[in-house]
Amino acid sequence: MESSIETNPIIRSYIEGSRRASNIFWALAVSLGGLGFFLSGVSSFFKVNLLIVSDSSGISFIPQGIVLVFYGTVGSILGIFLWLTIFWDIGFGYNEFNKTSQEVILYRKGFPGKNRELCLKFNFTEIKSIKMKIKEGLNPKRQLFLCLNDAREIPLTGVDKPIALNKIESEAIRLAKHLNIYLETE
Repeated sequence: MESSIETNPIIRSYIEGSRRASNIFWALAVSLGGLGFFLSGVSSFFKVNLLIVSDSSGISFIPQGIVLVFYGTVGSILGIFLWLTIFWDIGFGYNEFNKTSQEVILYRKGFPGKNRELCLKFNFTEIKSIKMKIKEGLNPKRQLFLCLNDAREIPLTGVDKPIALNKIESEAIRLAKHLNIYLETE
């Protein structure tokens, strides 16, 4: 059996933001779908085929064409939102646990504006425990939380995909040992 002692005074773990392959796939699918619906509706209005894959100039504009233009506009706007979210990398950040300064720094990126960057700093004295929430089933959730003395729970892990049980357990144990605090489970 191997035991390890954390000799590094700083632990930093990164949180993946919106720049994931699944988000790029969905942004592409929604954008192409929205553009297709929009061009189909416009084709039905002008009675000219604007699509390569099908001929929608024969569709009557009222009511089918109007509905296609509406869905195409909504899909295109949603696609633009998804692309901007990916471009800005919303949710990216890191958790830093520094023994020398006795500080925990949680950094995240948000939407552009005056509060684009969220940086929370806590002293080790403010921290009560690390909480591990595990919910199995159809929609499993495995998350780590930083529990403070004033009953706040700050999430330390992302919300994208559930982490393997052994990885989240070892990460929780490593953090609790590094901070010299309790480990809770729920």
